[in-house]
Amino acid sequence: MDKYNNSHQEAGNRPIGIFDSGIGGLTVVQQLMKLLPNESLVYFGDTARVPYGTKSDRAVKEFAWEDSLFLLGHGVKMIVVACNTASAVALDELSRYLKIPVLGVINPGAKAAVKVTKNGRIGVIGTQATVDSKAYESELSAIVPEMFVTATSCPLFVPLVEEGWLEGEIPEKVAINYLSPLLSNGIDTLILGCTHYPLMKPLLSKVLGGGITLVDSAAETARETVRLLDEMQIKSTGEKRANQFFVSDLPRRFESMGKRFLGEPIESIAIAEPWKSARPNQCVIKP
Repeated sequence: MDKYNNSHQEAGNRPIGIFDSGIGGLTVVQQLMKLLPNESLVYFGDTARVPYGTKSDRAVKEFAWEDSLFLLGHGVKMIVVACNTASAVALDELSRYLKIPVLGVINPGAKAAVKVTKNGRIGVIGTQATVDSKAYESELSAIVPEMFVTATSCPLFVPLVEEGWLEGEIPEKVAINYLSPLLSNGIDTLILGCTHYPLMKPLLSKVLGGGITLVDSAAETARETVRLLDEMQIKSTGEKRANQFFVSDLPRRFESMGKRFLGEPIESIAIAEPWKSARPNQCVIKP
């Protein structure tokens, strides 16, 4: 804990930072609010540059650094990268250089999938960038080398979620088209490798039928956050402050969709443009 230059109590009373390319990371926020009701949260959704899943690795790393430095400017004690694309592309670099703990969504989801699979055949759905990165395959094979993993990108799922099309003939046909190859490969476990996808669980369960376990990476990430805070002894011991929400564009759209993701209204949303102000300094970057 010495490397964070804070006592356990001082660090514990600082907020948790969360960032995503847009609104999907609110599924992680919802789980954090449920499991850690005494923690203060600072969320940044990069709605001006969404989606990250279609951007180059170079661009995603640049955005992830700017998002992280913005959160560090709010004194966060740890950062949760609530974006599968950024977790796949930028997490290793952020963890290597930032002085506070950084957690992504891929490792928690992979660990949970290994625990629940019975036949060792795991499916992954996510953005094109997440699938192309093979990050889930790497994590899963690092845990159990002989694991069989099959992944597919589902580019239409995010717009369907954001438009609220979570049931009916059209989203069901889209889901059947995406999931049929995974079913043909005999999977018994499916990792939801995008933070939008938890809202589609009823539809996905209907299309997949019984016998297939859905692994919600947002929920697993929240559980891993609890474990890390306990391990490092930096859980909040003070009074909870109001959660803060920032976006880089379209705050009204974020507000209207946020209630669907959180299950409750977002009281206040501010505009932030990290690319204009985020700069590394010796206080937050490891030498």
